[in-house]
Amino acid sequence: MGRERVRCRVSGTLITMEQLALSWEQDRRVFTVAALNAAIRALLERQFDDIRVAGEISGVKLAASGHYYFTLKDHDALLRCVCFRNAARLLKFKPQDGVSVLARGRIDVYEPRGEYQLLVEALEPQGHGALQFAFEQLKQKLAAEGLFEAARKRPLPKLPRRIGIVTSPAGAAIRDMIQVLTRRFPGIEIRLYPAQVQGEGSIEAVAGGIEYFSNSGWADVLIVGRGGGSLEDLWTFNEERVARAIAACSIPVVSAVGHETDFSISDFVADLRAPTPSAAAELVVTTRDQLLEQIAGFAHKLKQAIRYRLSWARRELQEQGVDRAEATLRRRIGRSHQRVDEMEYRLRDRGRFGLDRERRAWQALELRLRQMDLRLRLAAVRHRLEALKAAGIEVMRQRLAGWHRSLDPMAVKLTQLSPLAVLERGYAIVETPDGRVLRDAAGAGIDSEIRIRLARGRLGAKVTESYNE
Repeated sequence: MGRERVRCRVSGTLITMEQLALSWEQDRRVFTVAALNAAIRALLERQFDDIRVAGEISGVKLAASGHYYFTLKDHDALLRCVCFRNAARLLKFKPQDGVSVLARGRIDVYEPRGEYQLLVEALEPQGHGALQFAFEQLKQKLAAEGLFEAARKRPLPKLPRRIGIVTSPAGAAIRDMIQVLTRRFPGIEIRLYPAQVQGEGSIEAVAGGIEYFSNSGWADVLIVGRGGGSLEDLWTFNEERVARAIAACSIPVVSAVGHETDFSISDFVADLRAPTPSAAAELVVTTRDQLLEQIAGFAHKLKQAIRYRLSWARRELQEQGVDRAEATLRRRIGRSHQRVDEMEYRLRDRGRFGLDRERRAWQALELRLRQMDLRLRLAAVRHRLEALKAAGIEVMRQRLAGWHRSLDPMAVKLTQLSPLAVLERGYAIVETPDGRVLRDAAGAGIDSEIRIRLARGRLGAKVTESYNE
């Protein structure tokens, strides 16, 4: 064909032969493994940057870093998934084996192993069972934080002047509530914060309405709710952000979500749960007739009190005619009391004189008893014994001193006659091993052992020679 250009259609695009040749030439170049993985990663990121994948979670692992690793599977294939910590904090529920979900994210290539994986950014439970699972997970979490405690529930104001409502302006719930409120108390102020109550953006809308009334301070009480629907339709009121907005609200909150059999996380966090939106309106305000009936009851009680007070005043005026007689009687009674007091004083004086006399007699007897006290006699005897003991000791000391003086000459004589004194002059005492004193050389044979006692110490010796002179 020479330089003729041939047009080909590839994937719906017209290309020339030169372009096709250039493409083939590029395809024949050699890639390193890292370069190839990087090229595949760039290609997949461009083609699959925001996808949704349905499957069942399997093999969930939570790393110490806070990242979740798991696998999405169906009947025919597996897909590795990673949910990093920042995205995991925003999940409606924590990944768990066996839960069917719709995962949203993008495809990424983990270049060190050459594996592609789904970077999960959001998880939506699939089916009623998964939603119930997410409901129980959030319920347990908030209950552990004390958001359901009865102690933090606030009572509703008895007569609110302004009522705030967060709900859809197009639903039947707002019409029912306005009808009940205006019927029960005409003229009450109502302010509606229009909010989407299901679907995308409903969470932010409902939480924003609650925060608006909490910050503005306009309303005395707030009603948050919507009409009935499926579990999926009511799911906005099972979201953690909505629950925390209710818990942080500065005014009492009434939750009115769905029908009487429907329960949501908002019901548990709110200060009061109403089975329906209409019931919430009835719980918030009393009817004007009931209020007028209460006012009439108070007026009746006030009239009775006034009548009683007037009757009492009338009796008081009637009794003023007998005041003089009463005053005279009081004076006579006072004089009688005075006489009784004087007699009492006299009796006290006589009793005091008698008591003084008895006290003096008792003190005299006490003095005599003290003089006859055996302890005093024993003390005197003990003193005499101690004196005699000291005298006896002194006599014994003098006698012992005299005996010592008489024994000293005898001790001198004994010392002079003592054999030990002879030893001091250089003599010695010779004894056999059995302690017998030798006075004759014949008493010890040759090679026999002897002991020699000196003035200081002893000697052991052996007989080598023996002479009899």
